[in-house]
Amino acid sequence: MTLTASHRDLDLDVLEQLSSGAHSVAKQVVTDSPEITGCVVLATCNRFEVYLDVDDALLGQAQAAASVAVARTSGLPLDDVTDSLQARTGTEVARHLFAVASGLDSMVVGEREVAGQVRRALATARADGTTSATLERLFQQASRTSRAVGSRTPLGSTGRSVVSVALDLVAHELHQAGADLADARVLLIGTGSYAGASLTALRARGAQRVAVYSPSGRAEQFAADRGLEAVAPGELGHQLARADVVVSCSGALGPVVDAPMVAAARARGEGSDGGARPSILVDLALRHDIDPTVAHLPGVRLINLATVQEHSPGTVSPAVDAGLEIVEESAASFQATLAEQTVVPAVVALREHVEKVLEAELDRARGRGEAEQVERSLRRFAAAVLHTPAVRAR
Repeated sequence: MTLTASHRDLDLDVLEQLSSGAHSVAKQVVTDSPEITGCVVLATCNRFEVYLDVDDALLGQAQAAASVAVARTSGLPLDDVTDSLQARTGTEVARHLFAVASGLDSMVVGEREVAGQVRRALATARADGTTSATLERLFQQASRTSRAVGSRTPLGSTGRSVVSVALDLVAHELHQAGADLADARVLLIGTGSYAGASLTALRARGAQRVAVYSPSGRAEQFAADRGLEAVAPGELGHQLARADVVVSCSGALGPVVDAPMVAAARARGEGSDGGARPSILVDLALRHDIDPTVAHLPGVRLINLATVQEHSPGTVSPAVDAGLEIVEESAASFQATLAEQTVVPAVVALREHVEKVLEAELDRARGRGEAEQVERSLRRFAAAVLHTPAVRAR
């Protein structure tokens, strides 16, 4: 089963709270609830989902245990958590995850970044020891489905993503001021996979002067690997005053940039157009790398996930429909494989039983000196007996 919450159902601030303890949810669930065989948590900029491997007879118990774990790690009241998480079971679990991994349930429909997030969620569960054989198969099939949607529909070549929509808005703001990204100084905050995707998108739009700052102290290596300027610890305020555009996606547990810092930077920084720096700040973190009150400063434009959601472009319906067909086929195939796996123990037990009876009869035949002829007959009989139930079970 899966418990899900996304931008479709909740405000982003509620999602932020649900996700605040995502890194420890799976361990707590598996440790505190022996009836749950495995747990994988998928937390992205616009969704929070808990996938559970549990027997059908214990679904209600598992849902309650997972909700308690999320409430404990997020600090939200249990009733609020229960109301926020939508439960899915059976075929709906695979259908939902495959659509998510394919970008069909994203804030920006068709975006490809979520496929990597799905892979990393499984890798994290493996490292934490919380995955299971069934969840392994589910998430691996999700990745295969995502690749199929990307290669067999136009969605794979659209280049849509949260980052691309945000940078389109940045480009528009700069154009309004008579500038562009090629001339702008950019400060990138963060060194994770999302920062890497942001840098790729910035360079694709012509950005050349990019400095990187890391709250966790990893800027130097990230910058050296990519030919960027690294911002030393303690130099963030100085770099803010030099930057025309700030793009932040560090995943820190609290704001990295607040309104007083931006106000101070603008008081001493001047851009090439004569205006104060920085003038455009992009916050791609669910938990607000940039304090939302920055938006109230005169002359400052803050672009965050809510802004991206508001400006996300529509997607051509035939492409989405084609993607959903692939998802449906893949989900049906996965369920068939899962169903086959559930009857394997019964078929194996039947085979072992027939083999045991066969050997007993052969022992008696050997005692009468009729073993060779009787063995051939009995083995043909056993094969015939096993064939029909094995095929029907499959």
